[in-house]
Formats: sequence, C-alpha cells, structure tokens
Amino acid sequence: MKTKHLTLFDLDHTLLPIDSDQSWGRFTTQVGWTSKEDFLVKNEAFYQDYCRGELDIHAYVRFATQTIRDKGEALSNAMRERFIQEVITPHIKPEALSLVAQHQDQGEEVVIITATNEWVTRPIADLFGVKELIALQLSRDPSGWITGEIEGIPSLGAGKLTRLNEWLAKRGWSLSELNTTFYSDSINDAPLLGAVNFPVATNPDDALRALATQNGWPILELFAQA
Repeated sequence: MKTKHLTLFDLDHTLLPIDSDQSWGRFTTQVGWTSKEDFLVKNEAFYQDYCRGELDIHAYVRFATQTIRDKGEALSNAMRERFIQEVITPHIKPEALSLVAQHQDQGEEVVIITATNEWVTRPIADLFGVKELIALQLSRDPSGWITGEIEGIPSLGAGKLTRLNEWLAKRGWSLSELNTTFYSDSINDAPLLGAVNFPVATNPDDALRALATQNGWPILELFAQA
C-alpha cells in the first residue's frame, strides 16, 4: 500500500498566471538592461517556440542569461530582488497559495518542478513556502557565477520526468512506491503527467486541454477570475 504522497507543481501559468522566465526578460527591457528592438523580439520568439513544444533550450538559456552574465552577480542579484518585488509578488494569488498549503497541511511532500532556471525560480518557490525545487540547473564558472550553459539534463518535456526520477533516487524513493499528483498547464509536460497517479491539467493550453479530455484527467481553472 502506498502511504507517502508526492505532489508536484509546474510553476509558470500553473501556480503563477504569468511566465516568470519571459517576464524576467521583459523586465530587463523595462529597466534599460536590454533593447526592445532586439532582445524583446527574440525573447518573445523563444517563448512562442516553447508554446509549440519546439524550444531549443540550450540556445534559449545562452540568450536569456547573457544580460546577467554581462552585468555580474552583485548587480544581477540586486535586480532580481526588484523583479521579485515588482513583478512576481503581485502575481502570487491567494488561490495558488491555498492549493499549495492544502497539500502541505495534509502531510504531503510538495515539489515545484519547472523548466525555468533555478536562478529565477528559487526565490519564487520560497514565496510559495516550497523548499524542494527541481528547476533547470545552470552551469557555474570557478567563481560560482553563471556560464550560460546547462548543468545536467534540462527539466523540460521528458527531461522533467528524468530529473524527477533522479531527485527520487537520491532519497531512496521511486514513482511506483508513491501516490503522485502533478499540476501543469502545458502540453510540454505530457510525459510527466502520464507517469503520475493523479494528473491535473491546470489552466491548460489548448493541446493539454484536449489530451486531458481524451484521457479523462481533471481540469482545474485555478485562475478563472484572472
């Protein structure tokens, strides 16, 4: 009998009604770190690739981290704090906080698992009170700062399932031994949604909505009033 319950949440457009990675890119343009004519256009193009399930994640990470690599750790971390306060915090919705807390209060292991990099998402996970974060890991240089490359397997598409299995193995667990729930909005997460006991299509894109309907998965409109 499975006695331990693991609940997984995607982040962007699932717990947040926005995409944190895309929003960070837009924010750098707003504060004058990047140009609207160049950076913002490319940033939006990468986002559309993601929505179509066609994202070259390595090319995107090199592009998306170029600004913070140029600015350096101290300036970038300070600007990230401003981004969290001005952009992310206003989009932390009570219904999302309540959903996370509901699973935590039931004694479940709660994890945020996202394709967005850990530099952007670690402080966001903290706002939700979630310690365990599986995010895209960024390679670091000898000084500890970001290189623009990805460390290990990207937590995108089937890579999310791989990264989750790695995380479980480090704890001596396996999916077969756990009751598992996964909330996600994106068709990119179909591999992991298909591997858990209780997949929940949350604020789903059109492709995931169709898949959920076909498979009889529940559909949750967490931000119906957003």
